Amino acid sequence: MNVKVVKFGGSSLADAKQITKAANIINSDGKRRFVVPSAPGKRFSDDVKVTDMLYKCNNLAMDNKSIENVFSAIIDRYNGIISDLELDMSLSDEFETIKKNILSKAGSEYAASRGEYLNGMIMANLLGYEFVDAADVIVFNEDGSFNNEKTMPKLRTRLKNVEKAVIPGFYGADVNGNVRTFSRGGSDVTGSIIASAVKAEVYENWTDVSGFLVADPRIVNKPNAIGVITYKELRELAYMGASVLHEDAIFPVRAAGIPINIRNTNKPDDPGTMIVSEVPDDEYNKYTITGIAGKKGFAAINIEKAMMNSEMGFCRKVLAVLEDNNISIEHMPSGIDTLSLIFPYSEIEGKEDEVIAQIRRAVGPDHIELESGIAMLAVVGRGMRRTRGTAARIFASMAHARINVKMIDQGSSELNVIIGIGEGDFDEAIRRIYDMFINSVES
Repeated sequence: MNVKVVKFGGSSLADAKQITKAANIINSDGKRRFVVPSAPGKRFSDDVKVTDMLYKCNNLAMDNKSIENVFSAIIDRYNGIISDLELDMSLSDEFETIKKNILSKAGSEYAASRGEYLNGMIMANLLGYEFVDAADVIVFNEDGSFNNEKTMPKLRTRLKNVEKAVIPGFYGADVNGNVRTFSRGGSDVTGSIIASAVKAEVYENWTDVSGFLVADPRIVNKPNAIGVITYKELRELAYMGASVLHEDAIFPVRAAGIPINIRNTNKPDDPGTMIVSEVPDDEYNKYTITGIAGKKGFAAINIEKAMMNSEMGFCRKVLAVLEDNNISIEHMPSGIDTLSLIFPYSEIEGKEDEVIAQIRRAVGPDHIELESGIAMLAVVGRGMRRTRGTAARIFASMAHARINVKMIDQGSSELNVIIGIGEGDFDEAIRRIYDMFINSVES
């Protein structure tokens, strides 16, 4: 089918001006037949998202307090949009029903979902598209998990003879008819599910940035945009904190072989970033790397013991201690007589001495220490498979900046190299790697 599914984020639909931009984008391409809107986001830095206002209403209702002021602000927000768009419609009945249900303590998921529901009705009216309530087609299990097996046939049956439709993002309903939601940002997931159901040629995700950038623009001045990225590369970068897209939005379209195009509502002519399953060998990135991302807040337990390598079950005993203390390991570099365990510091905070003591009792190390203040950086790129000396160049960029590398780990896929450094070197390390792999090619 020559169909595009388009999802617009909250910043793209924050007010009538932004909604008009979205409508122009939709109307400029006849293939854009299925639209997934978010709730109105912030119009300016100190503004409040509609979803947050709805959560507040629910909290007030649960505490048996008045929701009048907050709910009136929500009504004013939507009525202002309708008025500015000069639409001949009223949401009065919907407002009354929603208010009644919130006061009846329908729950936080119901309350939060109404932002997308109301915005969907406005978008459908503006575009002249059919409105399809996501609660009728997106199915959740009773435990709140998404049920793909029941959703797909429902969606395909409902949309089979629908030419154009608006389906609100973020929510659905469980088998008992209760409204359920994905986690925050879940409209991305709805769009992906619908794209898979209608076998779209592409899933366009419109937001306020022109796709993914090679590095964080708060650290690197005007970093290059990533033109094409594979799902595998995206997973590696997202794991290290680079996020423009809800992580769960990847799987429905990836399984169906549908590419995702991240686009900018405010710069619709920018091509954005195309996320694909595979890239032919003759269409590789001109740079060795695709992106750089990282996170702070890690710690390491460094263990030394003579003849560690010949002691059966040594690693298992250490890992059992961490498991018993609900500490999940991110990386585990080792030598003949040394072992380091890297994990988020937050997972050991407050119980450092007890965990170290338990490890001492379990394996009797010659030396053990806890080191905090570690940052992890991921250098990701399919080009590393065909390029020799990538790790050497990373080390060289660190050495020139006198940055001490505490750990290096390369995955078997040769898709990424992860390095551990001190948190104080985090920004400079990213800039140095960017210079080495991107600016050196540009100059």
